[in-house]
Amino acid sequence: MAFDCITPGDAAWPPLLSLIPDAPKRLFYRGDLSVLARPAVAVVGSRRSTEYGRWAAYTIAKRLSEYGVCVVSGMASGIDTWAHKGCLAEKSPTVAVFGCGLDICYPGSNRALMRDIAAKGLLLSEYEEGMHPTRFTFPQRNRIISGLSFATIVVEAGFSSGSLITAEFAAGQGREVYAVPGNINRMGSIGCNKLIADGARPIVFIDDVLADLGLKADPRVRLGAELTADERRVAGIVSANGEISYDRLAAEAGLSIGALTSLVTTLEMKGAVHTAAGKVFLSGR
Repeated sequence: MAFDCITPGDAAWPPLLSLIPDAPKRLFYRGDLSVLARPAVAVVGSRRSTEYGRWAAYTIAKRLSEYGVCVVSGMASGIDTWAHKGCLAEKSPTVAVFGCGLDICYPGSNRALMRDIAAKGLLLSEYEEGMHPTRFTFPQRNRIISGLSFATIVVEAGFSSGSLITAEFAAGQGREVYAVPGNINRMGSIGCNKLIADGARPIVFIDDVLADLGLKADPRVRLGAELTADERRVAGIVSANGEISYDRLAAEAGLSIGALTSLVTTLEMKGAVHTAAGKVFLSGR
């Protein structure tokens, strides 16, 4: 099948993409072009993802989608896949940028996901149909992922992960780069931790990205529906107190400091609480 294309002179062409060096001369597409009018954030990461990384990608993408932000990724295995799934779970469109023609599903295991994105979002590629992926086309497409986006979030990345190329493009394009901190004892976390050491903003509180986009975060959005029983209990204690120290929160929740720290970190990632000066606060306070 032949795919339609847009060029820089078309009304639907995303203005942010026109600002990058080496912008594509055309983009083939399949899906809803109006998605390109939304504020966009790229969420990318390793194909060799962990359970934590998949959860983070899904949760971050879903949270952004709740506020009308379009998540852009590359439909690769691992982090990219779960970022797209997070958007679709929120019934929100997402954009997948291909490193091959739009008639080729890569990886083949994502055929159902490709159909869902085409039906509810947008598939893009600068490559004509029949063009197979190569070791060069994927790094090239990464400049488009970052170029479409206000910011790029790297969720998990090893030392030589392709998502670091996306982060490098984003920095060179003058866009904000965020990274999810990882276990310093895991090779798959080296890329993200190094990005943070080099100046990327750590994702500790998801709503920071929303604030940068000029969107007001509402801590009541589905608060509780996505929390475990332990997380709801801790969030309830914080809510009842307004602000509370770690020691007092641990005592009231009947948890060790170690267990509480893990729960609070998860609650921060979900946008339910934030921490400062040794205290825990309900988000929005």
